[in-house]
Amino acid sequence: MALAIEHLNLAGAALLRPQVAEGGGIDPIHQFALHKVIALPKLFGLDLSISNSTLFMILSALALIGFFWMAGRQNALVPNRLQSLGELATEGLRGLVRSMIGDAGARFFPFVFTLFTFILAMNFVGLVPGAFTATSQLAVTVTLALVSFLTVLVVAFRTNGLRFFTKFWPRGVFWPLALVVMVIELVSFMMRPLTLALRLFGNMLGGHIVLKVFASFVALLLGAGGLLSALSVAPFLGAVALTALEVLVAGLQAFVFAVLTCVYLNDVLHIDHH
Repeated sequence: MALAIEHLNLAGAALLRPQVAEGGGIDPIHQFALHKVIALPKLFGLDLSISNSTLFMILSALALIGFFWMAGRQNALVPNRLQSLGELATEGLRGLVRSMIGDAGARFFPFVFTLFTFILAMNFVGLVPGAFTATSQLAVTVTLALVSFLTVLVVAFRTNGLRFFTKFWPRGVFWPLALVVMVIELVSFMMRPLTLALRLFGNMLGGHIVLKVFASFVALLLGAGGLLSALSVAPFLGAVALTALEVLVAGLQAFVFAVLTCVYLNDVLHIDHH
């Protein structure tokens, strides 16, 4: 509730700033605009300046490091709440990796754990009023998806060599039809990073846009005064409900990204089972 109210306060303040579209309406896309926070000189033509997206990725990583440092610094036999939460997250994800990949997947736990917690941190930090949601940028989600996909490819060739390509050849199928199926399977495999990136990007972008619109409705109705002020209750309740939903979506999207990474690793580690 407090988070939703703070979002509404920010939306009201935003009306006093130039965040409107050309037609005079509220621009919900303004919150995703990139701008330089710390200007740095170019190196070999590459702009090294820190944008708001980069800044909040760094803050998310620092928040994540700080959380696990505080959760694990005491290592008490009877854990406190923070330590319990850290252990629950670690052991829960470890169990997920083991159940989906098997004992062979134990070595990939640090990688999957890092992906999950980093995405989760960026999603949650983006819900803080005034913060920037780094996962609402396609460049960020594509990079994360490519890291996952390239890791899967490296594992695939190190584990199977060229035999990895037999994964795409259907057994017991007439060869002309098998060629068609193989092309379809290859295209489907190569599309994995795109679907990973778009799923995370679309969910975070869409949710924040709708929340901004509802919050703007409240601010506009309150600013209109009179009887219209009473109508602001409806979009306010909608904003509260959407804030709760966004918290759920933030956790769910990080979990889905981790689960799909485990599925892809399992596919290339056990190609003989297909």
